[in-house]
Amino acid sequence: MTLSQNADANVFYFCWKSPSNIALIKYWGKSGNQLPANASLSITLKEAYTLTRIKAGFIQGGSGPEVEFRFEGEKNEAFGSRIESFLKSVVPHFAFLKEVRLEIESGNNFPHSAGIASSASAMSALALCLCSLEKEITGREISREAFLQKASFISRIGSGSACRSVYGGISVWGKHTSVEGSDDAFAVPLSFELNPLFSDIRDTILIVDPGQKKVSSSVGHNLMKGHAYAAARYTQAASNLTALLLALKQGDWETFSLITENEALSLHAMMMTSRPGYLLMHPNSLNIIEKVTDFRKQSGSAVCFTLDAGPNVHLLYPAGESDKIKPLVEELKDYCYKGTAIEDTMGSGPEKLNCR
Repeated sequence: MTLSQNADANVFYFCWKSPSNIALIKYWGKSGNQLPANASLSITLKEAYTLTRIKAGFIQGGSGPEVEFRFEGEKNEAFGSRIESFLKSVVPHFAFLKEVRLEIESGNNFPHSAGIASSASAMSALALCLCSLEKEITGREISREAFLQKASFISRIGSGSACRSVYGGISVWGKHTSVEGSDDAFAVPLSFELNPLFSDIRDTILIVDPGQKKVSSSVGHNLMKGHAYAAARYTQAASNLTALLLALKQGDWETFSLITENEALSLHAMMMTSRPGYLLMHPNSLNIIEKVTDFRKQSGSAVCFTLDAGPNVHLLYPAGESDKIKPLVEELKDYCYKGTAIEDTMGSGPEKLNCR
């Protein structure tokens, strides 16, 4: 990616690298301006990320924001239109946007639109850039906690799950009685220390299909309105979150696995029972799930699986089982697109980079 350089003091440059996340407690269904129907919990990843750079300069007339957007080096009208709409929607929270022209360049190091929460990493990276720009333009002092909370709030407007990517480790989005400070408007990091068993969770992402999903997440969320099982699903998610938080405190991997897999299958069950119903899992997704279940029974391994709204499968396991899992991963690559598997782990969150 290249951004033109300008020595003008009224031109600003910011660059953030923000990771994707994988939800263990799934959010499915929303209301209002990207508000969740149920609280969710996710692991922030390390190696699957979006890199976003912005160049901002002032314009006359207050007709902004003016936007030029490039994705992976090329102009992308579909993404650019979404970014422009997002920027206009957050003008009430960033008054300076009316006075600027933005050159935005973004790129992922993983397949976008394939169920690896690419919108989460992309929108969180952009929101962090905007918050950095606001801080620079206004000169206003702000605590790191307040900065991240606003970035999470702004991220949510662009993509619900993006608000969780602002924090490293494990975060929760949505009001829940068991999570202090939790809110529908932004995510919060866990307020307690994880049991050491969960301090270094590994995630091997098996790319079954890198292509764009047949049904977007936005459409899927809308189909929850009037869904016959929606109320029961929201009750299930709340109960599962309470139990999962306790498992994370106590080091209970068995309960962690049970809930994680239950949430993944419940998510796809809601898709299949929508009207109209649809399938995002592929036959090889099911083959992988079956192989993982058999391997766990035969070996006593702690490995478990989850899926986002797509066909790709995440294998989660403690770092201490990495060697034990390697033969399984090699076998499962036969079910992946060109044998593609991304080795990832729980990360520490976004990173501000030097644009120059």
